[in-house]
Amino acid sequence: MTSPVVRVMPETGFREIVALLAEYDITGVPVVDDEGRPLGIVSEADLLLTLAAQEDQGSLIPPPGAVRPGPDGSVTAADLMSGPVVCITPSTSVVAAARLMGRHGVKRLPVLDEDGRVFAMVSRGDLLRVFLREDRVIRREIVEEVLGRVEGVSPALVGVEVDQGRVVLSGTVPEPHLVPIVLNLCRSVDGVVSVTDRLSADTFGGLGPEDDSPGGADGAGGGAGSGSAGSAGSGGGVEGPGSPGRGAGGRGADGRAGGARNGSARGNDAPAPVC
Repeated sequence: MTSPVVRVMPETGFREIVALLAEYDITGVPVVDDEGRPLGIVSEADLLLTLAAQEDQGSLIPPPGAVRPGPDGSVTAADLMSGPVVCITPSTSVVAAARLMGRHGVKRLPVLDEDGRVFAMVSRGDLLRVFLREDRVIRREIVEEVLGRVEGVSPALVGVEVDQGRVVLSGTVPEPHLVPIVLNLCRSVDGVVSVTDRLSADTFGGLGPEDDSPGGADGAGGGAGSGSAGSAGSGGGVEGPGSPGRGAGGRGADGRAGGARNGSARGNDAPAPVC
């Protein structure tokens, strides 16, 4: 926002408004009452309407609806201003301000203090300037302020890359519902042009779905399925004494159990298995 703001009163004349716009290189001014509260906006477009309404005998284009001068022939801010005024507060986000401008077709927004008085202005140029923020500044804000305040999310597990305002997020978050929360918060950071989602939800807390089985994924705790005469297959296959073991090795969570059963199920003269 731009502060302090150039303001005019309802009785400010046409030429004085033009002079203020030229002096401060601005395109519009808020019209306020005696207490500084907004009444309307006078823009260059409003001033041009008055100019276009002047008599021109050589023009074939009919004049637009003209602002009627007062009894003394003067045109004041009260005659020119448009309203109602769309206003914001200092806490309004850049995204919300841009949406208000687009929705209402305005180019500037007065900023009000706690008492409802105009103390600054935000223009379209002001909003666009946030996209000049350096990538390193944007990245630091995302890492320190965005990721750090989402409960359960560890900034150390989320990769953040920023290039020309384009953010790429990778790594893991603990729960799937946190992904859209993180994305939306990153999009609201000033200067962010876009956010690419490469996040995944680590619902197993760092363990794969197989890691909690005693025998491992492939039954590492179980023995091989073949054995020599007089021994049983080490995966828990049981045959009579002295006969070759052909039991298949145990797999998955059952692997370790298969190896343990081997001790009591082996043939009479088979050696104890080494596990």
